[in-house]
Amino acid sequence: MMKIVADENIPLLHNFFSDIGPIETFPGRELNAQNVGDADILLVRSVTNVDEGLLKNSNVKFVGTCTIGMDHIDTEYLQQNNIAFASAPGCNATSVVEYVVSALSSLTESNGLNLEKIRVGVVGCGNVGSRVVETLKRLGIDVCCNDPLIDQTGLVSFDEILSCDVITLHTPLTKDGPYPTHHMFNDEVLSRLKEEQILINTGRGAVVDGRALKHKLQKQPSFTAVLDVWESEPAIDIELANLVTIGTPHIAGYSLDGKVAGTEMIYQAMCRHFGLPSRHKAAQFIPSPPLSKLYFTSEAELSWSMHTAIRACYDVRHDHYALMSSLSGTEVQRSQAFDQLRKSYRPRREFSTIKVLLKNTDSSMHSQFKALGFNVKSA
Repeated sequence: MMKIVADENIPLLHNFFSDIGPIETFPGRELNAQNVGDADILLVRSVTNVDEGLLKNSNVKFVGTCTIGMDHIDTEYLQQNNIAFASAPGCNATSVVEYVVSALSSLTESNGLNLEKIRVGVVGCGNVGSRVVETLKRLGIDVCCNDPLIDQTGLVSFDEILSCDVITLHTPLTKDGPYPTHHMFNDEVLSRLKEEQILINTGRGAVVDGRALKHKLQKQPSFTAVLDVWESEPAIDIELANLVTIGTPHIAGYSLDGKVAGTEMIYQAMCRHFGLPSRHKAAQFIPSPPLSKLYFTSEAELSWSMHTAIRACYDVRHDHYALMSSLSGTEVQRSQAFDQLRKSYRPRREFSTIKVLLKNTDSSMHSQFKALGFNVKSA
């Protein structure tokens, strides 16, 4: 038996890992060296910094982060100390794509955005960014991508991205190397964006200089910013939060399906490392979705049907209002509220869990729902 120390917010933790050994859980931001000293396995999410300060003199032999990002992990220290490591690349990519789609759907109302006439620029073409590009293209939206770290045809310059109607960020947070992303969107870059453009950040908070963005929004209040990630989380800048069009508490990738996929990927990686049989799969434990079917007839107009389905499954404005209602009180109280919104986040399900029934509709409606990832059937 091996002792496991884990972030308390890892879903289905006990379902997957209880037969490996005893499990002790802590709030992710509060994990410290004393907590993990006698652990064999450490399981975290993105809010825990895993480095020498946490692991020195511990018994930890395996670290797993049930998230797509790795900037909170000192992988060099793990390698030097022969500690195995696994992450969950792509586990929440679909969830983030659906967040972006929901935000765009919401902006068709609040901003009069016409999805047929916009160009979307994607910064970062990794697991998430590439999925955003693929989905938007299937929906018939004009989209381009910039990523200097990827050698492939069809990518565009950063300058070209800055001319797009919508710019959505999907990069890791890096401070070193030839293309650091820390404060990539600083005063100079933000000053080049016009008031009618839209900036979406679901990657890492510090990719955007929060002070610079706040200054821009104070000068140009009609500039549209959609932020799911923030500098200095959970103590976010409430002045900035009150200026953005949509602000949410770092939950873009928080679909139940995405989080459980992350847990399953780390469970499988741990089993491989220790030579253990992999006995569990997510399908054994994940509940039925609260909304299972949507039904559209030939009387339904395409655009209305699409937006109705998107918002029925996930309306980003609900998370915006939840964050806005948490911005009172002291900084400590606001920080606690931010983390509580994440800890108690409802079981949001992905589009693929909903069956869309179409009766006597044309092929374009069928293809658009398929492009979004819904489970489409003819009624």
